Amino acid sequence: MTPLAVGEKAPEFSLPSTTGRSVTLADLLDDSTFLVLAFYPKQRTSVCGAQLEMINEFLDQFDERDAAVVGISVDPLEDLLSWADEANFDFPLLSDAEPKGATAEAYGVMSDKGVSERAYFIVDADGTIVYSYLSPMGENPGVNRLFAALDEAAGDQ
Repeated sequence: MTPLAVGEKAPEFSLPSTTGRSVTLADLLDDSTFLVLAFYPKQRTSVCGAQLEMINEFLDQFDERDAAVVGISVDPLEDLLSWADEANFDFPLLSDAEPKGATAEAYGVMSDKGVSERAYFIVDADGTIVYSYLSPMGENPGVNRLFAALDEAAGDQ
């Protein structure tokens, strides 16, 4: 499977969120100039935990770039609610569990192991993907590449 590329339209979705309501791509794009979709394989694992903790730590820098961030996994919402509460995440996690991996599949990042790949997409206000990155499964992709991509995308507008 190949991740969606820069220039492609981001597929719409409606997913239950740790905010207590289902959200759509359109809803999330209404709030910011950019939307960062952070797909991750499995909650409560060391690499996924480190990835999301890093995003959480630097949320102010995403805000400065007018970028909203959401995490997306195939884990059930109940599990995500518990983990988000324990970890004090200040950004929403979305459950791609029903049907399992449909959104990950639409973005080209559903693995044959039944979880999503670790991937980042940045979507602009028009719904176009302006950044796409597929990370090696066991590697925390960090946030610096996201900041560089957001700065570049903001300069292009």
